[in-house]
Amino acid sequence: MQFKFIRDIHAAGLAAGKPVISFEFFPPKTDEGDRNLLEKTIPALLQLKPDFCSVTYGAGGSTRDKTLMIVDRIQREHGLTAMLHLTCVNATQAQVGEVVEQARGLGIRNILALRGDPIAGSNAEFKKTDGGFEYSYELVAYLRQKGGFSIGTAGFPEGHIACKGGKYADWDHLVNKINCGADFVITQLFFDNADFFEFRDYLVKRGVKVPLVPGIIPIQSTGQIKRFTALCGAKLPDSLMASLEKYASDDQAATQFGIDHATKQCAELLRAGVPGLHMYTLNKAPSTIHILKNLKLG
Repeated sequence: MQFKFIRDIHAAGLAAGKPVISFEFFPPKTDEGDRNLLEKTIPALLQLKPDFCSVTYGAGGSTRDKTLMIVDRIQREHGLTAMLHLTCVNATQAQVGEVVEQARGLGIRNILALRGDPIAGSNAEFKKTDGGFEYSYELVAYLRQKGGFSIGTAGFPEGHIACKGGKYADWDHLVNKINCGADFVITQLFFDNADFFEFRDYLVKRGVKVPLVPGIIPIQSTGQIKRFTALCGAKLPDSLMASLEKYASDDQAATQFGIDHATKQCAELLRAGVPGLHMYTLNKAPSTIHILKNLKLG
């Protein structure tokens, strides 16, 4: 079975006036986690008829083989187009090339090109591997030269946490990545749509025409979302934080609040014409199912 290029999926969605819906998963750490993801979570989410999914590549490339295995199994066993995340961390150009050729051999046609986080986490300083890539635009250009893939990249509506020049400098770097061959952009999680709209408007004024897809995370606990935002540099608006503090010891209530908040956030984004929604599922189905059903998209 030959899977679609994500650039073509977006072109078809635009022509049909339908948002492209995609889900993100991470490689579980245990065999039981693999079974839950592949035999329970993904089949439950397939009822929503998503357009594609993606699978992350652990810090420092630590899940390389597992990521490839899961992308391959999703495509073979579930018939869903799946995108491989690929990073520059702890790999020479030759080693990256090996992964790319493995992916090609498995029929994987879509790659999300990222600089990636060091093993110590996104707050640690990135160090270029000798013989490797220092910036994600170099990886994008390399993949474009290799040919045969639709290439995505990441965007940061609040600016990348490591970009000392601020968000506008970061967005200029993104324009460069797109010019090097990225077909579409998926954003980091964010909670204030005003940040996304400013990001989008800036890029459009710079001549960007590729799809700019918001990444949405359903809040599932107060403590967890505080950790996530601290790691990636996204902000929790004061009004959102005040509500979350009420549910600090009640994950069930926090999850329901997260569903309601994400539903409202997505509805506003869809009214503003976003080309799709990319849901950070955290390998769980219920919140994403509720949100998309609330939006009449599932």
